[in-house]
Amino acid sequence: MTTSTPAINKKDGSVISEYGKQNMFATEVAMQVEENYTNYPQEAEKANGRWAMIGFVALLGAYVSTGQIIPGIF
Repeated sequence: MTTSTPAINKKDGSVISEYGKQNMFATEVAMQVEENYTNYPQEAEKANGRWAMIGFVALLGAYVSTGQIIPGIF
């Protein structure tokens, strides 16, 4: 029983097995390391606060325009 190594297609870099089937798996993406990671917690807190403010304004807008806290439910 002999096993052949998979062939690499020169055109698109895909791998073709010994049975003639093309490997359709995704290629592995190289990892990216962020060196400057010092102020991430502060930036995350700012982003969460801003999204909370947008949600609160949307809640008030829905209440003013429909008279319901969650339109269609309450």
